[in-house]
Amino acid sequence: MKATGVIRRIDELGRIVIPKEIRTNLRIREGDNLEIYIGEDEKIILKKHSAMIGIKDFASVLVESIYTDIKRNIMITDTDKVLAVAGKDKKQYAMKVLGNDIIESIRRREKKIEKHFKPLQICDKEEEMTYVLNTIIVNGDAVGMVIIFDKENAVGDIEGSVANIISAFLEKQLA
Repeated sequence: MKATGVIRRIDELGRIVIPKEIRTNLRIREGDNLEIYIGEDEKIILKKHSAMIGIKDFASVLVESIYTDIKRNIMITDTDKVLAVAGKDKKQYAMKVLGNDIIESIRRREKKIEKHFKPLQICDKEEEMTYVLNTIIVNGDAVGMVIIFDKENAVGDIEGSVANIISAFLEKQLA
C-alpha cells in the first residue's frame, strides 16, 4: 500500500473528500461508483466499480463472433478501458485505457454513426477512421460503449444496427 500523506476529516454525514490529484491519477470522475471493502487490520479500501467487468469473457466471445461476419473492428468498453476487441487492430487496443474522446462520448451517452473519415481518439492516439459509437446504459447509468470502426472503408447503417443490437443485449444482461 502506498502512503499519500493526505489526511481528511469525516464530516457530520460520514463523508470524506478524495483529493483531486488522487481522483485524477485513478481516473475517478463525478458520478463514478466506488466499492467499499474492509481489509485486514480494519483498513477501509475503496475500489472503482465497473458493472461491465463481470461480462468481460462473454464480451470477448461476442465481439469475436460478430467480427467473423461483419469484418470490422469491434470493441466493448467500460467507462475506463477496452474490455473486449476483435478485428485487424485487436493488438493495438486490447485492455488499453480509453482516450478522452470516448470517455466524453460515454459521459454524453452518445449514439452516433460517422460515415466519413474523421479523427477519433479511442485510446492513446488520434486516428482517422469511420465509426459507430453506441453507449451502454444500465439502470440509468452509462456503463460502457460499443464501438465499431474501420480505418480503410466507410461504416454504414448495418454497423449501426449491429451496435444497437449489442448494446441492447448487454443492457438486458446487466440489468
